[in-house]
This record gives sequence, C-alpha cells and structure tokens, in this order.
Amino acid sequence: MRIRIVVADQTLELFDDQDALIRRYIVSTALNGVGEESGSYCTPRGSHIIRAKIGAGQPVNSVFVKRRPTGEVYTPELGAQSPGRDWILTRILWLSGCEPGRNRLGSVDTMRRYIYIHGSPDGAEMGVPGSKGCVRMQNADILDLFDRVETGIPVEIVEAA
Repeated sequence: MRIRIVVADQTLELFDDQDALIRRYIVSTALNGVGEESGSYCTPRGSHIIRAKIGAGQPVNSVFVKRRPTGEVYTPELGAQSPGRDWILTRILWLSGCEPGRNRLGSVDTMRRYIYIHGSPDGAEMGVPGSKGCVRMQNADILDLFDRVETGIPVEIVEAA
C-alpha cells in the first residue's frame, strides 16, 4: 500500500499493492503552503513513511496533546472555549521524512516537526488549506484510513498530480 497527498487538489489517495486507487479523501493541508523548515507551519513535501499510529481504541473526537489523549472529547462547546486552537482529534498517523536534507534530519525533519495526518472537528473545512503543517481529515475518514494502513507504508506529498 501507499499514500499520495496532492496539495493542489487537497486530496489524500490510498493505493493498494497493485497500485490501484482504493480511496480518495478530501483533506486540508497547511494554510502557509508547502515547505520543510521547522517553524514554517508548512506541509513538507517528498517521501515519508507512517512512523507511528496513535489513538487506537480511543473514542471518536478524543483530544490529543503531544500525541497523548487528554481525556477530553471534543464538542462544539469545548471548541468555543478555545477559539483558534489547533485541534488534533480521534487518530494520529505520525509521519517521518525519508530524504536527508529535504525532510529528514536537521531543521527540515518532518518527524521532529510533529507533522501528522489526524482527525479534526466535524465542522472543520476540508478541501482548502487551513492547518499549521499537518494533514487534517474528517474523523470518519481518519478512522477509515487508520484501520486500512500499517506503520512503515510510504507517504508521498506532492504539490500537484
């Protein structure tokens, strides 16, 4: 299996071992566009892998901070208490870059930048850039993807198809 994220289209595509498209999801990548530098709040390009799957067994809308469930479950009321908070919900697929100097090691290290594919509040707009670097998905979609993939599968992030 492999994943391709197309920033221009705001899509995440899952392919099987024969390279046939299994699913296409609408996502939201970085509001600041693409880039690899730490602190840029951009979505990193290039070859990655899923380094870790986090959140199995947690309820839908579980809130994560530093990859740990807080015990909170997101509600619109909770969201209203913290406007502007970057909600990381339900499941996390933590990405690790595979290209030294581009998205691995030093100031461009995707994993050290804590770049994830993760769930978002149900009202979060998909199909347009809006994240702080991560790839946001609807909760139903991240649940579906999380159950289909294993750690170590390739993830390619490209600007255009």
